[in-house]
Amino acid sequence: MIRLLSRAAAAAPDQVAVVTPEGSLTYAELLRDAHAVAAAFADPSPVRVDPSPVVGDPSPIRLAGVRRVAIVEPDAAWVLRLLAGAALAGVEACQYQPDTPVGELLPQLAAFDHTLVVTRRPDLLELADPSPVFIDPSPVLIDPSPVSEQATGRPKQATGRVLIRTTGTTGEPKAARHDWEILARTVEAVAPRPHQRWLLAYGPQQFAGIQVLQHVVAAQATLVAPFPRQPRDGLDALLQHDVTCVSATPTYWRFLLTEARSRGVELPELEQITLGGEAIPPDLLADLERTFPTARISQVYASTEFGSIVSVGDGRAGFGVDKLVSVENPEAHLKIVDGELHVRRTAGMLGYAGRPDVPADDAWKPTGDLVEIVGDRVEFRGRDSDVINVGGVKVHPLPVENAIIALPSVAAARVFGRANKLTGAIVAAEVVAVNGTDEEELRRQVKAAVADLPRAWHPRSITLVEAIATQGQKTVRRMEP
Repeated sequence: MIRLLSRAAAAAPDQVAVVTPEGSLTYAELLRDAHAVAAAFADPSPVRVDPSPVVGDPSPIRLAGVRRVAIVEPDAAWVLRLLAGAALAGVEACQYQPDTPVGELLPQLAAFDHTLVVTRRPDLLELADPSPVFIDPSPVLIDPSPVSEQATGRPKQATGRVLIRTTGTTGEPKAARHDWEILARTVEAVAPRPHQRWLLAYGPQQFAGIQVLQHVVAAQATLVAPFPRQPRDGLDALLQHDVTCVSATPTYWRFLLTEARSRGVELPELEQITLGGEAIPPDLLADLERTFPTARISQVYASTEFGSIVSVGDGRAGFGVDKLVSVENPEAHLKIVDGELHVRRTAGMLGYAGRPDVPADDAWKPTGDLVEIVGDRVEFRGRDSDVINVGGVKVHPLPVENAIIALPSVAAARVFGRANKLTGAIVAAEVVAVNGTDEEELRRQVKAAVADLPRAWHPRSITLVEAIATQGQKTVRRMEP
């Protein structure tokens, strides 16, 4: 991250790097602030923990020698400062969802043994409990002096690391340890495109969010980063900040398009649309092509653990079978084993938090993604953890969900398993209706839409809701009681 930022600042120092609700920063200003953050990590002087102006704080700490830090910060400009500064200082940074309630955040921090947290949240800075320690980074920027590798005590050959937590949509969150230099390889070929303005729809704490940050910096472009990062906030940013490029999940896009239509606003033309994080329904691809006819639409398959794996831009769901390992393509990184996609590392993780680094081998690893070859295409069928066992019949939620979502009267839908004493589980559906839709008529339409599917796949529970459950802008399909 620091190398990419240094290169951008040298080439385009006055280019606006990031726009947030708090203001904007140029690449030169971001680099200056990143050096100030790195200098703070190298400074042996004690740092005040208590933000109140009390002389003689009884609990000062020294940041010199710190090697791991947690970041809880909503503003993307601050996130960039802190990530780049930590990378320069050789400190492993890990971000947390910035608006997580205190009662949920503290156990998460403890689970990953984070005892030092950089944050500007008043409710965290005011906590009386001495563990973990919460520090406000704002005073660091008062003295933006440069720092060298020698000043940080960091070996020249070392590279900064970052810990990236999974979203937890399919189970308990894990954290994957990555090397910034390895991650940067995926954007080495990105050409400068200073005219581009990228919307940050993902949280910067997500792997996809990190990808967007790196791509924007490598392109010397501008990041437009609203907060909160809900689809309605993204729509406001599209309309107000001349956004030209958007990377988001299918769930995010579906809600953004629905919000735009409910407001009756005309969406601006886009140059680039990137989809990832979930299987992409064909009807959504068609909708995006109609709404943004001049945009290049790409689909990216990536994961927190395995990095960025494959990208396609042919306007069809899934990816071509030519991406799979074969006699003609022995160097490919993908293959299918018993209906599950396997991958061998590209820019994958070093290891999980709390565990030793894994060796950099070419071993095949299961991804948990279920796929099927249809003609010349590999199509996603969902996650193995999403499968619903209905009386011994394995039901994949995604085909059921896609059939419901294709209805013109449906804005969004979620299909998941619900525990049942007789069959073990039943298929349940939550549906967000388009404004003005009759509830009973919608139920009839949903039943008709899934009529061609096997009987066990039919939703036994259909509930109309205002919004579907999401996490990290992805639809949550975990089994529910």
